[in-house]
Amino acid sequence: MAESLSPVLDASQLETLAEHGEERTAESGETLYAVGDRSYPFIAILEGEAAIRDPAGAEVVRHGPSGFLGEMNLLTGQTVFLTAVATEPMRYIAVEREALRGLLFEDGSLADLLLSTFVRRREALQGREGIGIEIVGPRASEETRRIIEWAKRARLPHTWLDPEHSQVAADVLATVDETKLPLVRLPGGRVLSRPSNGEISRALGIGLELAPREEVDLVVIGGGPAGLGAAVYGASEGLDTLVIESTVLGGQAGASRRIENYLGFPAGISGTELTSRAVTQARKFHARTATPYRAVALEPGDERHLVRLDGDHDVSARAVLLATGADYRRLPVDRLEDFEGLSVFYAAGPPEAHLCGAKRVGVIGGGNSAAQAAIWLARGGALVTLLHRRADLRETMSFYLIEDLERYGVAVRARSEVAELQGEDGELEAVTLKDGERVPVSFLFCFLGAAPCTDWVGDAVARDEDGFILTGAEAGAEGLLETSVPGIYAAGDVRAGSIKRCATAVGEGAAVVRFVHERFGVPTAVA
Repeated sequence: MAESLSPVLDASQLETLAEHGEERTAESGETLYAVGDRSYPFIAILEGEAAIRDPAGAEVVRHGPSGFLGEMNLLTGQTVFLTAVATEPMRYIAVEREALRGLLFEDGSLADLLLSTFVRRREALQGREGIGIEIVGPRASEETRRIIEWAKRARLPHTWLDPEHSQVAADVLATVDETKLPLVRLPGGRVLSRPSNGEISRALGIGLELAPREEVDLVVIGGGPAGLGAAVYGASEGLDTLVIESTVLGGQAGASRRIENYLGFPAGISGTELTSRAVTQARKFHARTATPYRAVALEPGDERHLVRLDGDHDVSARAVLLATGADYRRLPVDRLEDFEGLSVFYAAGPPEAHLCGAKRVGVIGGGNSAAQAAIWLARGGALVTLLHRRADLRETMSFYLIEDLERYGVAVRARSEVAELQGEDGELEAVTLKDGERVPVSFLFCFLGAAPCTDWVGDAVARDEDGFILTGAEAGAEGLLETSVPGIYAAGDVRAGSIKRCATAVGEGAAVVRFVHERFGVPTAVA
């Protein structure tokens, strides 16, 4: 890890932590926490030193006096991925997880330091082999690719062992029935066979496990910016609020490498950090978040509406917010599935940046997400070409990003559409454009516009011809964000006519709470 991932606490911060924790000691060689542990306290070092080691025993980093231990799993409740050992006698402050969460709500400067450091440490772990979950399965397996893609979106450190390229995986395959693959080995050694995303999540201690039936004031379907905005404002205004997310909290915004036009962050902020802060804030006000659960049906009622989830779970709510966002469209080319998850991706995170260093990379798309990914990959050392089908990027992309593309050496090709993928065994060699030109690339990232995630809604509420949910006058509703069914609302990218920007989605999600209160006949606080 880089030195910047080991900041130190000042005297006043150590004093504050001491008020919320207890002082402890450790002898040289003593284990403070280990891979596979279900939890561990936040540790701030007063005297001595601790080494952080990966599951194989290799040292990752050391922390000394005024340094602190921990990463994102300290806040999320995930199983521990690393081992911490005292390398010399230590005196330290231990703050239990729940006490730390409460402290972060009270002390803004401390929260800023810890949250940003935890996020950076998690990103560093994602680029390191042998940490987190281990996935054993062949590249031809759709189930294997599903788990790998989910792990990436969930920002889980993971290692993929393909029997074609790993002797360890081949040895496993020789002793296990192929019908049991893929296998997922968790930190600590437990092995799951052909698990669902939810099974992995529960086993790692991530997210809330729902009862067969839940009754709430407001259920939010979708944990992106709009959903989290509604969660913060709904819970803070006294609504019993539950957020349901089918993949990972944060949505597409959570995968953005850098959001530079979000109000209040002049230096920019990563999508991971922004959404991590939003989730922490929502939980501060006792909003509950449940992931991954997939909504499969919506049944409107008079006083209450019913949302049916996979796994035979139901949520009955007085008000429903549909904030399911939209998914990027797939390239309409043959053999796409042969490359997906191997050399064709739909998000650019630390593992992909590590993979693409000094390689030729193509990014397809003309929107802000495509530009952010191209810039991030170029800064990581990739030779990036941005392919878009329009004549002028200014039609669809923010001007500051167009400038950054030039600044970081991203080649931009207008009026370019991919017609064919070339390569074997999942390894891309080049793409052929519709004009017949061959462009050599080893990796391809697709940001092709979005299709709304509304198939599950059916005809429960009115949608436009593209599937986006109609609201306001277009839906025959009184409220601006209300759908054709009173008490059911839509916000963010899933809403027809919405402005596809992170800040706008947050604002819409927050505004829904005002409409919900009006429907309930409850006065709202004036900010």
